[in-house]
Amino acid sequence: MGMGSDMYRQQILDHYKSPRNYGELEDPDYTHTGENPSCGDTIQMNVRLEDDDETIEYVCFTGDGCAISQASASMLSERLVGMTLDELEDLETEDITEMLGVTISPMRIPCAVLGNQVAKDGAKIHQGDLDPEEYGETITEE
Repeated sequence: MGMGSDMYRQQILDHYKSPRNYGELEDPDYTHTGENPSCGDTIQMNVRLEDDDETIEYVCFTGDGCAISQASASMLSERLVGMTLDELEDLETEDITEMLGVTISPMRIPCAVLGNQVAKDGAKIHQGDLDPEEYGETITEE
């Protein structure tokens, strides 16, 4: 592992110890909670959309879990601002692991992508494309 890898590990630890946008959002357009049952990580994403109901204005999260899941949710909360819901939907696993900057083992991928999946599922429920009964606890504000 080179010095660049150490820098990214420090970034993950920094986001884990001092998560950005951690907390609950007053008057979100949608809130969605998901978990990774294989290791017990839980993430709740709160999203406020701009007036166009398409562009993400603000994101915050709460949760509990390993450093990878929490750091990934923290980094994602910063990255999503300004994206459209379509751009959120287009984010792939590789985008998330690239954002983290370190090689993630196959067993840790579900931890790394949990926040992204929760944000995506919440957006789909908000748009009426997923049944909230099948995809966990969701609160959608109109």
